[in-house]
Amino acid sequence: MKKIGLLLLLISAFTFAQQSVLEQKINFIIKDKKATVGISVLGFENGFKYNKNADKKLPMQSVFKFHIAAAVLDYVDKGKLALDQKVLLDKSNLLENTWSPLRDKYPNGGVEVPLSEILEFTVARSDNNGCDIMLKLLGGPQTVQKFMDSKGVKGFQIKYTEAAMHKDWNAQYENYSTMTSAVDVLKKFYDGKLLSKKSTDYLMKVMLSTSTGKNKLIEQLPKDTPVARKTGASGKNDAGLTGAENEIAIITLPNGKHYAISVFVSNSTETDVVNCKMISDISKTVWDYFNK
Repeated sequence: MKKIGLLLLLISAFTFAQQSVLEQKINFIIKDKKATVGISVLGFENGFKYNKNADKKLPMQSVFKFHIAAAVLDYVDKGKLALDQKVLLDKSNLLENTWSPLRDKYPNGGVEVPLSEILEFTVARSDNNGCDIMLKLLGGPQTVQKFMDSKGVKGFQIKYTEAAMHKDWNAQYENYSTMTSAVDVLKKFYDGKLLSKKSTDYLMKVMLSTSTGKNKLIEQLPKDTPVARKTGASGKNDAGLTGAENEIAIITLPNGKHYAISVFVSNSTETDVVNCKMISDISKTVWDYFNK
């Protein structure tokens, strides 16, 4: 028994030493940066946890489109919405002066497209108009809040639409998540505790096809790595402040295991390049830790 006890002690000491190395490397990446950096990592199969500023309520920006898409698919599961139902696009919901590949595809509106197309543009390409169309179908942000509350998702708040955030810089701070909340909701999603299997598989496929933010979490990972992800970014205000440069993801390792990671860079006066490089470097450091 003494040998087993000693072995367990050695294993835990080794694990602690490894985590200390991870901590040191991450501290080096964010050292002297004029920004708040929140990080949470959760190993799905081994229960590994790493947190830094993980309980701070940081603005999500477009990361909240994951939560909104999940709420839409909950309505699909309940028969309140259907992925093949048609939605009319017109000047009232294809707003100018906002990121919208959907509007670029249908510049004149006057067309009906399936809800599935709007959801896919919203998640995989972070379409702001698509986001607000979905929120309207749900009856507003409060429906998303109630859904997340019902699933036991803590440290998450949604109050404002994309259009509202565009009008008021400070509104983004009311749409917040903690880092632990972000990895927790991804684990719940992966485990099938948010949606039906059909809806889970569908949203996972959409997230795996995300094309935004290639200079963040996935930049330094092996090219064929499956990463189901959602990005978010505020851009800079007139004072040169970045409210949010974010990403959350479920990453599949070469051994078939998984981990969730959330990295939010908030209230940063660094350049966009520096903000994204921090996320990229943190992601590579965590990847290396899991593949050691």
